[in-house]
Amino acid sequence: MGEVTVRFVGGPADGLVRRLPAGSDGAPPRRWIMRHPDRTGPVQPGPDHLYERDRPDEAGGWSMRFVRTDAYGVSE
Repeated sequence: MGEVTVRFVGGPADGLVRRLPAGSDGAPPRRWIMRHPDRTGPVQPGPDHLYERDRPDEAGGWSMRFVRTDAYGVSE
């Protein structure tokens, strides 16, 4: 399995570009849950931000569009 470049559109990760796992078809996962990687402070993790695969771009990457924010663990 390889990786594909993805740009997140909307929500808290708007404009973030990241490498995600690619399926055998070269596309990123249909859905991706974004969590803040540098969480410090209280024991309770922050919310989940749900993104869905949108479409490929002309540079060979993909976009993931923001769907909603849920409490930690609800999106899974």
